[in-house]
Amino acid sequence: MTSPQFIPWSSQKKVTFRFFFLFFGLFIAIENNGAYPFWNTIMSYPTKLLHSIVPWMGKHILNLPNDISTVGNGSGDTTYDYLIMLLIFSVSLLGTLLWSIVDRQSVDYSRLYYWLTVAIRFYVGLMLFNYGLVKIIKLQFPDPSLYRLMQNYGDSSPMGLAWTFLGFSRGYNIFMGMAEVSAVLLLFRRTMTLGALIALATAANVMAVNYFFDVPVKILSSVLVLMVLFLLAKDAGPLWKFFLTNGNASLNAIKVPEFSRNWMPKGKLLLKTLIITYAVITRLIGVADARKVYGDLATKPYLYGIYDVDLFVSNGDTIAPLTTKTDRWHQFIVQYEGHSMARMMDFSNQYFASEIDTVGKTLDLKLAHDTSTVYNLNFQVLDSTKIHLSGIMNQDSVIIHMSRRDPTSFRLTNRGFHWINEYPFNR
Repeated sequence: MTSPQFIPWSSQKKVTFRFFFLFFGLFIAIENNGAYPFWNTIMSYPTKLLHSIVPWMGKHILNLPNDISTVGNGSGDTTYDYLIMLLIFSVSLLGTLLWSIVDRQSVDYSRLYYWLTVAIRFYVGLMLFNYGLVKIIKLQFPDPSLYRLMQNYGDSSPMGLAWTFLGFSRGYNIFMGMAEVSAVLLLFRRTMTLGALIALATAANVMAVNYFFDVPVKILSSVLVLMVLFLLAKDAGPLWKFFLTNGNASLNAIKVPEFSRNWMPKGKLLLKTLIITYAVITRLIGVADARKVYGDLATKPYLYGIYDVDLFVSNGDTIAPLTTKTDRWHQFIVQYEGHSMARMMDFSNQYFASEIDTVGKTLDLKLAHDTSTVYNLNFQVLDSTKIHLSGIMNQDSVIIHMSRRDPTSFRLTNRGFHWINEYPFNR
């Protein structure tokens, strides 16, 4: 009896595989997102080429009204990204058509299927491993910032709301991170199905958050889910039988193709070991360093804190704390090195690039939206809770007295965990 591995593929299966081979292959190559080591270096020239082709395509073929920016800004759903997806999809369709015309003799693509699953397994596994690590150390979802604590609840964006919710709990971050790190099971052929099931749950949850909280990583998360479903497709029948019919079912690992040289299996194992070892070690070192720069181990800037403005004097006149006074500070917040924010009485915000001289006791504030506007202030720290500012602001002399607020005084930060709740504490 012929073994299942040698059953000829149907025409529909071959055409479908050709498309996904091209689509996933192109996506992994172009949108690698740091999954493969050294990939950005390898793809440096093709990336520059795409930076020329895609804007030209948007302007001359699609007649888009605005120029396409190729500069990364943290969003994975820019116009450029969608045009890249259109290009990948179009090339995959055309390539599938040409491949189907040229290659009518192949009985199956078992060898190509194996190598495609390898590419997908390492792409999804290493990427989720990376994302899991930055969750475990609370780098992706940090504690609610001072800015966030002072923000009106209804003024937050859906993404800001999601980041605050997810960043509030260290335990939940560790839980999410461990689930994503478990995707390393994808890196091993015999645990691929288990890894794919775990990865499907985590990737689908990420995709749902991205869609329903308007997080601009919808393209990548959708393709990750599609890739994991592709890996699970070979086991669809047994999984259906096992979970939904209570029948007996068995899973078979993907068969490794035969190699023409005796050294090739050992070389493949060595290469795999080197890739995994390098990726894991460098990522661990990277997140450890990032934690000291951006995470909870980062050095807090001088004057860090939330300050309530007790007294605001402009040109000798004391400005009352009225909401109609849009030029009076209500609060001043220093969260990050080189940045600060003033909240006005009407609850609008002014963001500054700030420069603090701890020796000369000076504070220079440059408006983020108008760098020609600079406030030159002197500061005096009276104690751990009081600070006085004086100097020139908008060509006016000012005196500002402020009191530092304890960041742990907020209900969100001091509520804590309770095993016993006689009543729901939903505020």
